[in-house]
Amino acid sequence: MKKDKNSDIKSSKFPKIALLGLPNTGKTSVFNNLTGKYNIVANYPLTTIENKTIITTIKDIQYKIIDTPGLYCLYIHSEDELVVRDMIFEERPDIIVQCIDSAKLKQSLMLTLDLLELEIPLIISLNAMDEIARRGIWIDSKELSRFLGVEVIESITTYGKGTNKLKIAISKAARSRVSFKYAHDVEGQIESVINTLHDESFYRRKIAILLLMDDPFILKYLKKSYSQDEINGIAQEIKNVKLRFTGNLGRAMIGHQSRLVDDITEKIIHKQDVSPREYSQYFATLSRHPIYGIPIALFFIAVLFFMVVNVATFIANTFERIIWLPIYEYLKGALPSGFIYNFLIGDYGILSLGLANALVTILPILSVFFLMFNTLEDIGYIPNLSVLSKRVFDKIGLSGAAICPLVLALGCKTMATLTTKTLHSPKERFIAITLITFGIPCGAQLGVSLNVLGRQGISALLIVAGIMFILDLIVGLLLNKMIIEDEKSIYLQMLPPIRMPDPLAVLKKTYYRLYWFLLEAVPIFMFVAVILFVLDNIGVLAGLRKLLSPLIVGYLGLPEQMLDVIIVCLGRKEVAASMLIKLVEQNLLNYVQVIVSVLFIMFIPCIANVGAVFKELELKKALSMTAAVYIFAFVLTGALNHLLIFLKL
Repeated sequence: MKKDKNSDIKSSKFPKIALLGLPNTGKTSVFNNLTGKYNIVANYPLTTIENKTIITTIKDIQYKIIDTPGLYCLYIHSEDELVVRDMIFEERPDIIVQCIDSAKLKQSLMLTLDLLELEIPLIISLNAMDEIARRGIWIDSKELSRFLGVEVIESITTYGKGTNKLKIAISKAARSRVSFKYAHDVEGQIESVINTLHDESFYRRKIAILLLMDDPFILKYLKKSYSQDEINGIAQEIKNVKLRFTGNLGRAMIGHQSRLVDDITEKIIHKQDVSPREYSQYFATLSRHPIYGIPIALFFIAVLFFMVVNVATFIANTFERIIWLPIYEYLKGALPSGFIYNFLIGDYGILSLGLANALVTILPILSVFFLMFNTLEDIGYIPNLSVLSKRVFDKIGLSGAAICPLVLALGCKTMATLTTKTLHSPKERFIAITLITFGIPCGAQLGVSLNVLGRQGISALLIVAGIMFILDLIVGLLLNKMIIEDEKSIYLQMLPPIRMPDPLAVLKKTYYRLYWFLLEAVPIFMFVAVILFVLDNIGVLAGLRKLLSPLIVGYLGLPEQMLDVIIVCLGRKEVAASMLIKLVEQNLLNYVQVIVSVLFIMFIPCIANVGAVFKELELKKALSMTAAVYIFAFVLTGALNHLLIFLKL
C-alpha cells in the first residue's frame, strides 16, 4: 500500500495531550488546573470557540496541552466540530483526556466509545461530582474504569480537586485494556473497508467506520493522502459493503453503541430513593418560562443597572477624589504652563485623558459590570435566557441555535461573531452577524454606557433599550424577507445546571477579565491621547470640527467636542464611552444628546469586530454589511435626534 502522507507531518518534540468532551463539561477548567494558566470559564456552551495550546510541565515532563471546543462524537455534523476532529487526525495526540460532566455521563459515553476506537491512551476526568452528590446520585467510578479499561479520575474542577491524581494518570497513561466489537457481520464489513486503506494510515478502523456511516467530511480528509483512483476504489467498496449488508449499517453500529452505554450506566449509576428537591431546576424552568421568565430577566437587569450606575459611580468618584485629584493638583502646581503641562495633564494629556481615564473612570465601572456578568455566567442563567428569547428571534429568521451567539455578544462581540460558525445556515449566519455588529453592545461598552445613561435617569435607559430592540427587530425582519430561505439550523440548546456561584471563581474571572482589559486598553488609551494631542496642536481637530460641523452639530445635534469621541469610537468603543462620560461630567451634553451619543457609539462596530466579520463572511457580503452599518449609524441617530427634539424630551 502507498504510504500515508500524513505520517510526514512534523511531530512536536513534546507529547501532546488533547482535552476533549461535550460542550460545557469542564475542559477549560481542567486546562487551567493542569497548566496554572487561566482561560475564561463559564457555565454555558461555546465558551471555547477554537483550539488553545500551551506547553506545561507535568511530573517533570513537558507536554503540549490542547484545549478544544465541544465535540459530541467523531461523526461530524458541522464545520466547528470538524476543527476538533482535524486536530485529532492531524496533530495525533499522544494522550486524550476526556472531560465528562457527571450529570451528562450517558451522552458523554457515546463519545468515549468513539475515542476508544482511535486506540490512543485515554483518561477520563469525571467532573462536577459534588453536584450529582447533592442530587442523591452516585457514580461508581472504579466500575466505570473496569468497564472501559482506562483511568477514571473523580474531579471537582472549580476547587482543583482531582488535579494531582489526573497528573499522575497522565504520567502513566496507556491504551485501553478493553476491546469493544460490533456483531460479527458488522465487523466483517468494517474489515473489508480497512483493507482498502493504506497500511501506514493512522486510525484506520475509525476512518473505515466513519466511511460506512457516510460522514460528510471524511472523504475530503482522505484526499490529502490518497489519489483520486484510490478514493474511487474506497467509494466503490463502501457501495459493495452496503449491498452485501442487510439493513442500515450506520444505524446498526449506533444502536450497538447505545445498548452498550445503557448497559454500562445501568450498572454504575446509583440513585437514592428519596432525593432532595431540585430548587435550582425549578428556578431554571421559571427563568425560561414565557410569562415568569420576563420578570426574572427584568430583575437581573435592574440589579445590573443599579450596581453599574450607583455603586460603580461611587467607586469611580472615590478613586478620583483620593487618587487622581491629589496627583493632578500636585502636577498642576509643579509643572510650568506650556507643552509638557498640556502633554501630561491637559485636555488631551496622556495622564489625564489616557491613564487616569482608564484607571479612575473606566476600571471601577467594568469591575462592577464584570463582577455581575460573571456571576450570571456561573449561575448558568445565560442559556436559560437564550431559550426565553427564542420566541422573539424565531420571528426574524433565526432558529434557537443562533441565540447563544447573540447573547454571548453581551460579553464580546468579536467572540460572538466567531461563534456563528456553529450555524449551518448561511442565512442565519448573515442575520446573526448583522445583528451582533449593528445592535448588540459588548460587555465593556455596555457597562460604561449603562453608567452614562444612568446619570440621566431610568427613562434614558428605557428609551435606548427600546430603540435598540425595535431596530434589531426591524433589521431582522427585513433580512428575513430579503434573503432567500435555506436550510435552518437545528435547535439543540444544552442547558447547564443552575448552581450557586463560587465567589472565588467569580472574583478570579473578574480579575483576569480586568487584567486583560488593562493590558490591552491602557496603552490604547494613552496612544489615543497622544494622537488627539498631536492633531489638536497641528490644528487638524479644529479644521475637522469646522468641516464636519454641519453633520455633527447640525444633523446629529451634538457639540463639536463629539468629533473626538467619533474618531476614537472607530478604534476602541470603551475609550470613546469614557470620553463621553467626561463630556457628561462637564455638562456639555443634555438629555437628548446623551441618548443620541450612546446609540451612535453602540451602532458603530469596533475594528476587532469588523475583522471578525470579514473572517466569517465572504468579502462582498462583509463589505456591504459593514458599509451599511456605518451609514445607518449616522442616518438613524440623526433622525432620532430630530424626533426627540420634536417630542420635546
